[in-house]
Amino acid sequence: MPQKPSAPDGLTRRRFLTLASVVPALGLAHSLTRAATGAATAALRPARRIPIGLELYSVRTELARDLPQTLKDVAAIGYEAVEFYSPYFQWTPAFAKDVRRQLDDLGLRCLSTHNSFDAFAASEGIGKAIELNTILGARQVVLASAPKSARGVDGWKALAAQLTTASEQLHAHGLVAGYHNHQTEWTALENGQRIMDLLADNTPPQFVLQLDVGTCLEAGADPVAWIRDHPGRIRSIHLKDWAPGTEAEEKSYRVLFNEGVAPWAKIVEAAESVGGVEVYLLEQEGSRFSEMETARRCLANWNQFRA
Repeated sequence: MPQKPSAPDGLTRRRFLTLASVVPALGLAHSLTRAATGAATAALRPARRIPIGLELYSVRTELARDLPQTLKDVAAIGYEAVEFYSPYFQWTPAFAKDVRRQLDDLGLRCLSTHNSFDAFAASEGIGKAIELNTILGARQVVLASAPKSARGVDGWKALAAQLTTASEQLHAHGLVAGYHNHQTEWTALENGQRIMDLLADNTPPQFVLQLDVGTCLEAGADPVAWIRDHPGRIRSIHLKDWAPGTEAEEKSYRVLFNEGVAPWAKIVEAAESVGGVEVYLLEQEGSRFSEMETARRCLANWNQFRA
């Protein structure tokens, strides 16, 4: 009778069965670990990269003197987008097309514009806003400040109704309307409601609530809470910092980005996880440096912050 072959190297049947059950479990554990690590890494990685732009009011003197050179300088510094402010509304369509060519050549995008109420008030005004913004490639048509008629609850509700009508007209052309806050809009009206809350409550969901961080802070409001309370509506943010003190002390709005008291990490996290931000815009009203040097330093601070 032939002998049964013995298990090589002392590998008994019982030990073989034990190992056979352990190996798949180890493989499963490894796969689960890799999946969990991958999910965690994906959660930390931004879903999309938000462009960084410059509100051109920051370099207003340079812009008025030489628009083409100003755009070249802004691009050379490293900005990816620009926001034109109200003087652009005087352009002809032909001039806007020339500016668009310059932007394209420089790799810059205009994603939003700041406008006076003329761009929203009448059919002629909104027609021009649609034409110019379409040429420039902008999507957000933002009211830079309220007209004088916006006084009291009734006045602000009337403005909200006008902005809602404009929003519907713009939406038909692939554009969205928006409003840019200042300090005033964080104060309460006679009914106890803050102006910004009234505007948010009386405009459609697609209406952009462009957040100016510095004026929000100066008014004592909480920018992070505001973003979280209005998901999907904070589609552009003015990265203006602020610090207590006077301009003579180089405080207030004269501090550069990330030199003030703004909680930028919390603001950016809320903007990207809840707010629906599409573009960040550095804005500076003035500083201890020249306009272009201020723009350069603010962008350097932003890049360091994001690194």
